[in-house]
Amino acid sequence: MEAITSLRQHVQPTFEASQILLEERQHELLEVQRLKIELHAISEAIQRTKQEIATLHYAGAQGREMARVTDELGAVVLGTETATNSILAAAEEVDDLAANLAARLTGEEGDMARQIGERTVSIFEACNFQDITGQRISKVVSAMRFVEDRVEQMIQIWGGHERFKNVPTTKDPSREGDKALLNGPALAADGNGRSQDDIDAYFR
Repeated sequence: MEAITSLRQHVQPTFEASQILLEERQHELLEVQRLKIELHAISEAIQRTKQEIATLHYAGAQGREMARVTDELGAVVLGTETATNSILAAAEEVDDLAANLAARLTGEEGDMARQIGERTVSIFEACNFQDITGQRISKVVSAMRFVEDRVEQMIQIWGGHERFKNVPTTKDPSREGDKALLNGPALAADGNGRSQDDIDAYFR
């Protein structure tokens, strides 16, 4: 009996130590499994990010979608500026003609000529929109260029453009019906578009 008691006293601590060690190993295994899941999620997030960057940089109009947005907005600023200058020039001519008429006419006819001159002042004031919209669009263009620069830096961090050529891109849903025809006016940089003068010539 003494031998059995002695054996039990010797085995009991060893068994308890083994149990503790086993529990520690099980806990470590669970931590490894959790770490594996987290790493897998991070890997998927990186792959999705690469796919989105590849789509931004390579998909669309010869891989220039980001740059094209800034070009389009720049064309809006230039177009509104040109149109506004034409409106102002025409309004100045009308104002001069109205002033000449007002100097030559009397009575109601003279009053009408002066009213025309007053309305041209309203045109001058309304054309201030061009400066305000130009400033706002310029801010948007600056923001787009900032994003484009950040995308370019991310590409360089992940090994440069060569590493992204085989990354699958996200396809945009295809347009159907009339929407498929809505490409908007061509930019001067496209080189194959028709100018507004060419279009106007068809209706003369």
